[in-house]
Amino acid sequence: MTSDTAQTEPVAEETAYAPEELRNLITRPRVVLWDFDGPVCRLFAGYPARDVAADLIGWLEGRGLRNLLTDDEQETHDPQVVLRAVDRLRPGSDLVTELEERLTRHELDAEPSAWPTPYADPLIRTWTAVGARLAVATNNSATVIRAYLEGRGLLSCFAPHIYGRTQDLHRLKPHPHCLNQALNATGTAPEAALMIGDAPSDCAAAAEAGVPFLGFARNERKAALLRQAGAETVVDSLQPLFTLLRG
Repeated sequence: MTSDTAQTEPVAEETAYAPEELRNLITRPRVVLWDFDGPVCRLFAGYPARDVAADLIGWLEGRGLRNLLTDDEQETHDPQVVLRAVDRLRPGSDLVTELEERLTRHELDAEPSAWPTPYADPLIRTWTAVGARLAVATNNSATVIRAYLEGRGLLSCFAPHIYGRTQDLHRLKPHPHCLNQALNATGTAPEAALMIGDAPSDCAAAAEAGVPFLGFARNERKAALLRQAGAETVVDSLQPLFTLLRG
């Protein structure tokens, strides 16, 4: 693992925000909902996601089921795309259950080499210290999230509010299910929460749940996708959040 503040990728060149707007966004919420892979850490930093996707596709091919995927899906580097594609055609099947379990095993194998997002650890601790409640709302396995947070000494900042992937795959983001779980469990109105995510699906889920959204993008390509999805505030680092909260 890297240090809390080490950079891992070129950052976005054009992500911009008004400091006062950002201050209002991050000091207002009673509950902060975090996507996991991206804002908290790079889960597949040392265990490439493209290899995981290739393994899932190969596993399907070995069963004569590669044709369940479109041409684009067969070329994807995102294992979540493979899982959701199969669930779309074979919802609730044993095939989907086995595929999801295979992905979970890969995520568990990836967790020890995950890289913490720069400033994520101190930001999480600071937000907790100033009285905000934190929750994870993600499409990754909750087992993996708990293992990572426990290893970083952060589990107490979130537990028990960790809402990850379940067998109801149609409820993965952009469906707002995991956000609504967090809101209901903490007794929080949507407007009193904040969602931090790095993908258009996070932005869409937040909009559907009525939760204000803060986009996090390590590079301009991801920032552009977030802006296209409707994100009004996008940052390329968690450092300004940490600075504002400490101030």
